Amino acid sequence: MTAKLVVKNLIRNFGEKKVLTGIDLQVNQGESVVILGGSGSGKSVLIKIIATLIAPTSGSIKVDGQEVSNIRPKDRDKLMEKFGFLFQGGALFDSLSVWENVAFRLLYHKKMSKKDAREIALQKLKAVGLNEKTADLFPSELSGGMQKRASLARAIAANPEIIFFDEPTTGLDPIMADVINDLIIANSKKLGATTITITHDMHSARKIADKVAMLYDGKIIWFGDVKDMYSSGNTYLDQFIHGRAEGPINFLIS
Repeated sequence: MTAKLVVKNLIRNFGEKKVLTGIDLQVNQGESVVILGGSGSGKSVLIKIIATLIAPTSGSIKVDGQEVSNIRPKDRDKLMEKFGFLFQGGALFDSLSVWENVAFRLLYHKKMSKKDAREIALQKLKAVGLNEKTADLFPSELSGGMQKRASLARAIAANPEIIFFDEPTTGLDPIMADVINDLIIANSKKLGATTITITHDMHSARKIADKVAMLYDGKIIWFGDVKDMYSSGNTYLDQFIHGRAEGPINFLIS
């Protein structure tokens, strides 16, 4: 398979705090990779570094063979056209209507006309199960599940090649979470996109992943097919996916 993304020996420190201590990861074209790990393990930092939203301390990140870890600003703008991002909590702009949120990149980066941008926004809203009436509402007028759908529509608006999902089902009831999972799968496949998701939701992980990576102590300690996750033999992964308090992962309460 063709490698879409290759990360080698990625390190990120914040002062004296070592968050990522040597990440190696390869994601192939069209694959869905889910990254698991406890709170504070560096999952969000990892995908934000890959998406060039945060600079690494050291290491290599290649997208389609292009080194992007130290990319110049003018080249970064072009690279970002390949990316879509669904942020944890949605991160919709309160002052913009739903359709303007969805079309934000089209309007402000691609300089598309409002008419054309709105037409695309309506198409993307329809793709995530939201009707035209929703387009002119503001985010505060939407339920949590509708906000998440609108955020997904924004993530896919420019037909990205790589989509990052940061805790896409957080705060949703089990039924709405499963609806979001189905929408992620359907829209990613329609685009032929490569996806990287971080989540605590094991049902979501099982449903949307082709491959699973377990992040612990700044490194990926297990990587493999989702079907092998429950027979991995890795005690850290086993404790995490079964939600056991007892095991090699210690959570200190102060």
